[in-house]
Amino acid sequence: MIVDFHTHTFPQKIAAGALEHLRSKSHSMTFSDGTNEGLLSAMKRSGIDLSVVLPVATNPGQVSKVNDSAARVNEQFGEAGICSFGCMHPAFEDYYSELKRIRDLGMKGIKLHPVYQGEDIDSPAFLRILDRAAQLDLIVVTHAGMDIGFPGVVHCSPQMLRHAVKEVGPFRFVLAHMGGWHNWNEVAENLADTGVLLDTSFSTGTIHPLDDGYYQPEELPMMDEEQFMELYRAFGAERLVFGTDSPWSVPEESIAFIQELPVAEEEKQKIFSANARRLLGI
Repeated sequence: MIVDFHTHTFPQKIAAGALEHLRSKSHSMTFSDGTNEGLLSAMKRSGIDLSVVLPVATNPGQVSKVNDSAARVNEQFGEAGICSFGCMHPAFEDYYSELKRIRDLGMKGIKLHPVYQGEDIDSPAFLRILDRAAQLDLIVVTHAGMDIGFPGVVHCSPQMLRHAVKEVGPFRFVLAHMGGWHNWNEVAENLADTGVLLDTSFSTGTIHPLDDGYYQPEELPMMDEEQFMELYRAFGAERLVFGTDSPWSVPEESIAFIQELPVAEEEKQKIFSANARRLLGI
């Protein structure tokens, strides 16, 4: 079984426009049409059994509407293998009640994106969200490290993440992009002893830049096997969850990278599904 713990979709009526905007900002290609139907097609093609959709609110006014949409995704596509989390924004005033509503709607967790939301992950605004999510036993997935669409901007460094965990205490915290995209050399030192989990999304394989001359592939290297294995040894297979960041990567490439690691098959299965299933309670 393969669980993809990090995907993105959009309602059908806005998916094309949303992807065009995000492609122009990131100067990188996409590999599905951004809809839930497109995700299901990619899952079938690559052999993925369950995908977790991680919606992002880029302003506080979107939060409730995005969470309503996420609940509809679970109603319409849950049996087919799509599980959507909710979202939260650091400037959303009634975060306390909205997080409970997310849980009551049956969602397992929330997604945060400090770069898109313009706030440090260890700021008071985010710490109160993390604390409330911990009270409700919600999984929190956050973008970690830099972002391809915001060169040089870091609102979620390994150091900030360490401070946030220290302030809030233990909770179910999954750090996307192997704990800090293009901050990977700082991840083990700052986070290996904290209990956080890392997802593998958009960290392995190859970046596929648009043919607009903005980026060359060698300018944005991904992790090679040696660097990945350093974090594998620091965190252990039990604290890694597989993710693709669909539609921003080719799922088959992400799967192949894990399959070719020099580790036991049992350890690969922890990454591919067992750890995610434990988190999701399935």
